Amino acid sequence: MQTTIQAFFDPATWTVSYVVHDNASQQAAVIDPVLDFDMRSGRTSTHSADRLLTYLREQGLTVQWILETHAHADHLSSARYIQQQAGGRIAIGENIRAVQSVFRKLYNLERSFLPDGSQFDHLFKDGEIFMLGDVPVQALLVPGHTPADMAYVVDGAVFVGDTLFMPDVGSARADFPGGDARTLYRSVRRILELPPQTRMFVCHDYPPATREPQWETTVAEQRAANIHVRDGIAEPEFVAMRQARDATLEAPALILPSLQVNVRAGQLPPPEEDGVSYLKIPLNVLGHPRQP
Repeated sequence: MQTTIQAFFDPATWTVSYVVHDNASQQAAVIDPVLDFDMRSGRTSTHSADRLLTYLREQGLTVQWILETHAHADHLSSARYIQQQAGGRIAIGENIRAVQSVFRKLYNLERSFLPDGSQFDHLFKDGEIFMLGDVPVQALLVPGHTPADMAYVVDGAVFVGDTLFMPDVGSARADFPGGDARTLYRSVRRILELPPQTRMFVCHDYPPATREPQWETTVAEQRAANIHVRDGIAEPEFVAMRQARDATLEAPALILPSLQVNVRAGQLPPPEEDGVSYLKIPLNVLGHPRQP
C-alpha cells in the first residue's frame, strides 16, 4: 500500500475522522475533523482536533489537504483550527454553494457571507483527480444525503462520509434541505460499483448494543449485507423505506449550531461589536410542529 490510514473516533458525536498519508512523501490529508462543542454552555474546545494534531506531529507528517465529505449536521468542523495549527488546503465539493444558499436564508446570515464557496480553498468537481503527495485521489460526487456530498477514492480505499454506514446500520437519511432518497440510492450504487475489495471508511457509526463502534468495511460486504441497500434491493423499495424511516427521525442534536459553522469551512461567525461570536437558533423553522 502507498498510504497509511489512521482513524479517530469521537464518542460524543459518533463521528470518525481520519488522517491518511502518502508513505513516500509524508504528505497527509485530514478528513472530517471535529470541533468539540458543549450545547449547554456554548463553549467550543479542541480536544478531538488536538488528537489529530498530536498524531501528525508524532508521525512527522505535513498536512496537504483538509477534506470535508459534506457540510455536517451532527458535529462542528475543526477544519479552520487544523489549518491554523498545521496548514493545508480546506476542500469540499462544489455543490456546497447550493447548501450555503439554503442555510444563508435559514440563518439570515450577515450580508458579507456569500454562498459562492469562497470560504473554502478548493471546490472539487465530480470525478476530479488531485494528488496527495505522489498518490492520486479521485473526488466523486455522491449527493442525496445533501447536495454536496463527496466520496474520496485513494489507494484502494474510499471515504464515504455519511452516504453509507456499517452494513448493520444502513444508509444516510435524505430529508435534509436538498436531500433526496432517489438521488441517494443512485449515489450508493455508484460507490458500490467500485472493486469489491475496496476498503470503505464511514464517517459515523451508531452501533447496536451487541458490538463496539466500527468504521471500516468493504464494498463486497456492503453489497452482500447492508440492511438498506444491499444487492437485490431496487430503487423504489429503497426510496419507500428511506422516506418512511426519515419521517420518524428527529433533527440531529447539533444541526442548528453545526451548519452555520460548517458552511464557513469551520470558521465561527464573525464577532459582533462586543468581540463575541454568536450562533443563531431560528425558531419554528426546522422539524414538524409537536402534536398536543
